[in-house]
Amino acid sequence: MSGFSEYDDFDAVGLAKLVAKNDVSADELLDEAIDRTERINPEVNAITHKHYDEARAAIKAGLPDGPLKGVPFLLKDLYVFLKGTVTTNGSGLFKDFVSDHNATLTQRYIDAGLVIFGKTNTPEFGLTCTTEPRLFGQTKNPWDLTRTSGGSSGGASAAVAAGILPIANASDGGGSIRIPAAMTGLFGMKPTRGRTPSGPDRGEGWAGQSISHAVSRTVRDNAVMLDVTQGTTPGDPYEVQAPTRAYALDTTQDPKPLRIAFNTKTHGGNEPEPDVIKSIEDAAKLCESLGHQVEEARPHVDPAEFGKSQLSLICSNIAATVDGRLEALGREMQQGDLENNTILMAEMGRAVSGPDYTKSVLFMHQLGRTMATFHETYDVYLSPVTGSPPVDLGWLDMMSEDSAAYAERMGKFVPYTGMFNMTGQPSMSVPLYWTEGGLPVGSMFTGRFGDEATLFQLAGQLERARPWADKHAPTWAGK
Repeated sequence: MSGFSEYDDFDAVGLAKLVAKNDVSADELLDEAIDRTERINPEVNAITHKHYDEARAAIKAGLPDGPLKGVPFLLKDLYVFLKGTVTTNGSGLFKDFVSDHNATLTQRYIDAGLVIFGKTNTPEFGLTCTTEPRLFGQTKNPWDLTRTSGGSSGGASAAVAAGILPIANASDGGGSIRIPAAMTGLFGMKPTRGRTPSGPDRGEGWAGQSISHAVSRTVRDNAVMLDVTQGTTPGDPYEVQAPTRAYALDTTQDPKPLRIAFNTKTHGGNEPEPDVIKSIEDAAKLCESLGHQVEEARPHVDPAEFGKSQLSLICSNIAATVDGRLEALGREMQQGDLENNTILMAEMGRAVSGPDYTKSVLFMHQLGRTMATFHETYDVYLSPVTGSPPVDLGWLDMMSEDSAAYAERMGKFVPYTGMFNMTGQPSMSVPLYWTEGGLPVGSMFTGRFGDEATLFQLAGQLERARPWADKHAPTWAGK
């Protein structure tokens, strides 16, 4: 190894403390991250853009004295701009798009002292739950290279799970933080709607369903990252109540005894695969052993109306993105610009009427009220992240010409997470279970709107009761 051989012994917070004490330099950490990338990335294809020169220049210029100073970091290649670099959104239509400014979130990462050295793979426009874009190819799961690392933050999850770095930027519009975390044995928190900024180019993603944050090996890294990035800016369409104290402190304190509802069934009443049922039952027993009151219950959701509204909102936004890019390029669509299912979704979006879009927004808001009522009884809701452990690469194919079969597979694999994108609630995937074959299965815990604090308290408690950060995937850069 070329940089810092004890790299695996520390999370991001730990590495930053070493830099602060001059026990290791930011250059040494960057060298280690780059060395690991060059050795392991050809196996997993997690990183698609390498900004090594930019990272070295940032260190040479002097890093801000933030709480994560000197820690190597990766951005997801989806709407999170880094000045002077390409952001493709996983699409050939944007393969030459270079931003002339930083996203607000990117600037907060920089101000925290993070050293951005690349971008991670994502499916086209983040539209699916596996990371296999035609533009950059398949990202492989470090736990099993034949399986998906999830999506749309699959590049981020694979990079962290392969030991390249301890935490990476991710985003979640329908499960895209929680699904990859679940597939790769990581912790992933989707924050409350409006908790982190989308500016300056966007006020929201997918009508408020999408939000950015991170996947990480430890809970405290995730909490500290939210501490340094949370908060609105002038003109943001949403403003959520600020936390009363640092989330990092919440991770160190057990929650009060919680009333936790759990359920394994989908909105339509279907059950997931047996390993998923076992994982949720096991998580429920663990919570009960920690002093929480756990009972089986679930909110009522109309599956047909949910699916129709979610599709209407997402497809309308995709149509606007595609049409806006074509207008900026001054040309019509060309062969190779988009993948088959993206084209179909854009066409569906153009067919959505104004009244239909408004009805979908109204349904989304009503669903939020339904969950608010549910949380008058229950502090936390426990449910699966996905319907199965990681599926085979190629099983979900955005280039498939059988759109009905593709949609059926999506519905079977990821029927749980999107609900909490609609409601805007904080929701996290916690790695508490591995199958007999060695595949991770995440458990999803969802809290009241604006209450990440309780989730971080519970996550810290679960991490202490059943540690996972030292579980290394078979494909691991630290070997």
